[in-house]
Parts: sequence; structure tokens; C-alpha cells
Amino acid sequence: MTMKPITVLLAEDHMIVREGLKSLLRAESGIQVVGEAQTGRQAVDLARKLRPAVIVMDIAMPLLNGLEATRQILKAAPATRVIILSAHSDDAYVEEAIAAGVAGYLIKQSSLQILSKAIREAHKGNTFFSPSVAKRMHARELKAHDRSGLAKKVARLSSREVEVLQLIAEGRPNKQVAAELGISIKTVEKHRQNLMSKLNIHDVAGLTRYAIAAGVIESSVQITIV
Repeated sequence: MTMKPITVLLAEDHMIVREGLKSLLRAESGIQVVGEAQTGRQAVDLARKLRPAVIVMDIAMPLLNGLEATRQILKAAPATRVIILSAHSDDAYVEEAIAAGVAGYLIKQSSLQILSKAIREAHKGNTFFSPSVAKRMHARELKAHDRSGLAKKVARLSSREVEVLQLIAEGRPNKQVAAELGISIKTVEKHRQNLMSKLNIHDVAGLTRYAIAAGVIESSVQITIV
């Protein structure tokens, strides 16, 4: 009896990386790439449409970052397993990913064998982390450290507030944020006020710096910070 392949959605905004991943995974037996997403919002839409078994997700995705996309995907399709594949291995990113419900976290220096194993383990219902990440996680558990203040602040924001925060930090005006999210400009302004109140930050530059520090966007996204 032929086993059904593990269906995979690749969510990566850099085409050359995405094409490379797709090419490598095509050579793996029992794994089938069924879709590709260039933005976090597209990843959410394709996850709902295709219902892949596993999603390989970058964190630094435009319009909607990979962590918030993961939260929305797992809410809409809880059977889907998400593996983060990121250039960032900082503890804050890993902790946020775990809080979002990921099945694994790999750094981009990982080999194809590691990625393939992570996909197969995630499909079985297990979790899988890059060896270096797993080692640090274990060390932190032994020390019983609380989660960072930044992570706690992000966790207190609603899903919509995180979406608005990312778009503001990407330099988009209220009108564009409203159009992207399908809400009124007045609602955007209210979310902006709530963000500033919750985070005790009262200017866009401050929100942008916070978004970078919290892993909502990469520092390269916004280069006009003062």
C-alpha cells in the first residue's frame, strides 16, 4: 500500500531561498510541496485553502510576520503543523514561536537532512528543534527563567494589534493599513492608540524600534528610524 506524501507549504519571501527549498524537498521521498507563499497573509490564505500537513515558515515575512501568521493558521487549521525556519536563533524568537504553537524551530544553516527529519517528526505529532536551539532551551529550563518582558508584552497584544503594529513599523500610512486589513481608518487609529497605551510608547519611531526588538519585523525592513 502506497503511503500518502506529507504535503508541505513553503512560506518564505525570498524567491531564491524558496526555490532552493522546493528543489531540495522534491528529492525527498514521501514529501510533496503543494504551495508557496511570499507573505505572511498569503501563507494564512493558502493554509486555509490547501490544508497542508506541514508548513515551513520564515519569521521575517512582509505584511504579516511568520509568528502572527502561525497563530492565525493554527486557529483556522489546528491539525496543520508549523515549523519555523529562520536566520534568527535568539531566545526571544524561539520563545515567541513556542508560545505561538509551532512544532519545530530550525535555523537556516540547518542541513536538508535536518529539515526533512523535522517535517517527518512534525507530521508524526512530535516537536523538533535545531540541536543548538534545543541545547539552549534545555539550559534555560534548568535555570527556570521566566519569559522575557518583551515576550510578555507581545503576548498581551491582540492578534489585530500585532498586525497593525507590523504594518505601522513597515512604514505604511493609516490609509494603507486600513486597506490592507479591510477596516476603517478610524479603527486603525484606535488600534494605534491602544498599542501606544499598552506599550507606553508614543511615537511611530518608538513602535518601530519595539517591533524590531520583539521580532515582529526585521531591522532591515524599516531604515528610517531616528
